[in-house]
Formats: sequence, C-alpha cells, structure tokens
Amino acid sequence: MLEDEDPGKSHDEVRAMPIFKKAEEILQLVDKITVIISDKAIQAKEGYEKDMMEEYIRWMSENAMVIPVKIAGAEAGDLYGMRMENAAIIRKAAREIQTNCTGLEMVGFGEEDYLELLRNEIEAFRLLFAEWVQGFDKWNYIIDRWGLFNPPGVNYNDPDPDDDIPFDPSDFFDED
Repeated sequence: MLEDEDPGKSHDEVRAMPIFKKAEEILQLVDKITVIISDKAIQAKEGYEKDMMEEYIRWMSENAMVIPVKIAGAEAGDLYGMRMENAAIIRKAAREIQTNCTGLEMVGFGEEDYLELLRNEIEAFRLLFAEWVQGFDKWNYIIDRWGLFNPPGVNYNDPDPDDDIPFDPSDFFDED
C-alpha cells in the first residue's frame, strides 16, 4: 500500500515524457485547426453551421488543453487512484476531440485532411496512453471509498491495511 512518499516527477521530467510531448503536439495542432475553422465559420452561410463550428472550436480547444494538464497532475501525485482518475479524464477529452472532428464534418467544415491528421495524432497518443497507464504502480494506493479507481482486487469496503499499524504519538513528538 502507500509506500515511501514520492513527490512525483519534476516539471522537466514530465515535459520530457513521450505522452506529454504528444499531448502538446495535439494541442498545437488543435490550435492551428481552430484558426482554419474560425475562418470557415465566419464564411458560413447559415447561422446554425456557424454556431456549431464555433462550439466545436471551443470544445476541441478545451479538451486539448485538459490532456497535458491531467498528465502532469497524474505524474505529480503518483497514487494509483489519482492517476487513474486523471487517465479517465484524459481518455474522455481525447475521445471528445475525435467526436468533434466528426461533428465538424457533419456541419460542412470540408477540410477533412486536417481532421484526419488530428485523428491520426489522437491514435498515436492512444498507444502511448495505453502503455503509460500500464506503468501505474498498483501497490501505491489509498482505498477509493467511491469504488471507481481501486487497483484490481481492492474493493471500496475493504478494511484499510494502515488501520492495523500501531501509532504512538510519542514516536513523533517530544512530550516533555
């Protein structure tokens, strides 16, 4: 269970990780695509298409920004449950970017090559993501009493193994 407390990776170590670099590439690509989408939305003939393109721009940008932030958060804490929670948010954001690509096609964006490039980058990210998640330390955990992010074999209602550790405050504090 909760072993020696590790402050997690440094900022530079996180930024050097392949998954983080790929997340930054996706963010940059989304930024470039949103500029093109903005130009198309301005030229859109009907209000609905323009409004939808503007919403897709906002959603894609928000999701692309979430991914690197949550990677850094997962690396900073290093607890299994916290890492898995961040991983779930990252997965959701990446999948929503894919959904936004489809939505843009449906409202007539018309620049499918850019969207296909983004989809390919998300797929490359997915592979890095799956490997990254496999590396999470399943033994460095605190029981998630909500039951969502416990390691395999740990249930939300299991007794906490730390409850059996005797605690004597005098071991830590001078009581003179």
